[in-house]
Amino acid sequence: MPDRRRFTALVLAGSRGPADPVAQAAGVSHKALALVGGVPMLQRVLDALAASPMIRRVVVQTNDQSIVAGLPRLQRAVTMGEIEILPTAASPAQSVSAAMAKLSGDFPILVTTADHALLTPAMVEHFCSNAPREADVAVGLAPGSVVLAKYPGALRTFYKLGGERYSGCNLFALLTPQARQAIDFWVRLEQHRKQPWRLIAAIGLRPLLLYLTGRLDLPKAMAELSRIIGVKGEAVVMPQPEAPIDVDKPEDLVLAEKILASR
Repeated sequence: MPDRRRFTALVLAGSRGPADPVAQAAGVSHKALALVGGVPMLQRVLDALAASPMIRRVVVQTNDQSIVAGLPRLQRAVTMGEIEILPTAASPAQSVSAAMAKLSGDFPILVTTADHALLTPAMVEHFCSNAPREADVAVGLAPGSVVLAKYPGALRTFYKLGGERYSGCNLFALLTPQARQAIDFWVRLEQHRKQPWRLIAAIGLRPLLLYLTGRLDLPKAMAELSRIIGVKGEAVVMPQPEAPIDVDKPEDLVLAEKILASR
């Protein structure tokens, strides 16, 4: 049966400011304010969350309070206490870690990003209702066969697992307090991102060899990650081909505009 727990939504809205390639392409001061289909990306995400019965509370993390003033509906929601604003930390992982400390006990938590401009209530519903109750964390993944069948030119990062390739969807569920171990592991990986040998040491040679030799399918990959991190992690396969298409590059902005124009 689908899980009907209602989630706190944490929206990561950090940015490199005007130097961000998407902000530059859109001519805005903050990536989250880039217009997609005539609506700022962050507002699109907030609208999708507000329309979902799976969400009971929304928190936005940002390093630039001016985006609140730049979005009148967000400003009104903050003033009325409907949306809470938290500061970001030095990195996405550290930001989520800080938010978990602030939101202690407010599980389950859905984590997504301000550049998920194509997010829909249906995606939120599918992900949240299918996040396994017995898991500590869950991650949304879209099959490459689904994405590329509709958008063959989509520039996504795919990971081959078994007979399918999967792309991340910027949808994460922190389902229990034990999920903090997964975030702590993410923080450690971020710290080693410029030192490949440390990344390999943190992940371990066994899963790396299994992946390189094509012996990891999705269930085995989640089992390996669960073993490494020490918490139970599961994947939620997303059926919507738009689910992994965030706006991380100017080319993504063009693709998102085309998709919205066709709806």
